[in-house]
Formats: sequence, C-alpha cells, structure tokens
Amino acid sequence: MPLDLRSLSEFPPLDVQLAARLAQVDFPTLGHYLEEGFCDPGLRRVAGTDKLVGRAVTVRITPTDSTLLHHTAGLVGPGDVVVVDCGGDRRHAPLGEVVVNALAARGAAGAVVDGVCTDIDALRELGIPVYAYGTSLLTTKLHGIPDGSVNAPVNCGGVPVGPGDLVLGDANGLLIAPAARLAAVLDEALLDDEEEPSLVAELYAGQPLGELTGASATVAKLRAAPATP
Repeated sequence: MPLDLRSLSEFPPLDVQLAARLAQVDFPTLGHYLEEGFCDPGLRRVAGTDKLVGRAVTVRITPTDSTLLHHTAGLVGPGDVVVVDCGGDRRHAPLGEVVVNALAARGAAGAVVDGVCTDIDALRELGIPVYAYGTSLLTTKLHGIPDGSVNAPVNCGGVPVGPGDLVLGDANGLLIAPAARLAAVLDEALLDDEEEPSLVAELYAGQPLGELTGASATVAKLRAAPATP
C-alpha cells in the first residue's frame, strides 16, 4: 500500500475539559456501559504509574521499519498518545528509550504499541505511560520502506483506532474510543463511582449483593418463568 500521511491538524485537538473529567472516573466503571473499544487484556502498561488520558495520533509501520514513527515523534504535542500499529509483529520493538524520550520532550501523554518495546528500565525511569505486549532486544531499523501511514485508521489490541480518538489507560488495561462515545456515558459513570462507597458499606452491614443490585430479583423471575420447550 502507498504511504498515507495526514496532518495532525486535520483532527480536533484534545478537549481538555473532557479529558479532565475522564481522568476522574474509575475506568473499569466505563465497562458497565460500553462493550466496544476495550483492547486485548494482553496489552499492558509496562512503564509509568499514572492514568493515561490523551488524543490518539496513529502510526502504521511495517514490522522492521520505524521511519514513520521517528517522523511522527517530532510532530506530537501535549496530550497526544502515539498509537503504533506494527501489522501484528511481536518481535521487533519500535518503541525504546530514544523514541519515548522524544515523545516526552514534546509533552506527549504516552505511547501504545500493538507489539513490543525495548529499553524497559529506561522507560520505567522516564515514567510516562507506555503500553505494549512485552519487551524484545530486537529493534526496528530506519529502512525508509515506502509503506505505512500517519494519522490514518489503524488497529491496536484488536480495536479499530481512528486519529483523534481518546485513549484511556490504567493498570487494568486500555480503552480507545471516539470522544463523543465516552462523553455519552461519563456522567452516569461518575455517579456510579460516587455511590460505590455507600454500596460497599451496605455489604459490610450485612446486605446481600444480589439484593442491592437487583440480581436476586432477576433470578427469582427467571425461576418463576415457564420453561421453554
């Protein structure tokens, strides 16, 4: 496929107010309201300790060539999260100490690679969130292969990712979705988080979980329903 290079300015900047509100929610709470956008659980945070909230800047590379990634590292800005599609490769590491420092120097919020990274000790010392399937000593090179894309749709962790989508990550995993989809469930999710401490207190006061959530009433209805032939 030919190169598909799109300007980062073609997509809206990070909505700072929405990002701040999303940072307040417990990300697994969003899993009560959404089904799509959750990356493969094997894609884990390997560096950094903070929650990740940022705008996806997408890069698709061939398995051995990180030329486009090096190029993109000089274009990102505050709040951006570079999402790297390696075409399914799990051997060559495109993210390492130099690339992640380049992102950090420009204020990027983090990096996600649908593959592996390297220089893990240096990445952990640097501290910005990095998500990967693992680590490798084998790195990509700067071959200049005329194939790949910047800020075009990619796949990461089994999820289709569009440029400008929001990337949410913590120690549990990653969620990548359009901003409007996340905004639509955010108020209800924040309310759930506010109510959760009182729910837990009721559990320790002796209340059964199924009664509090309505699950036991549902089970009673299922028992009473006639059996289907």
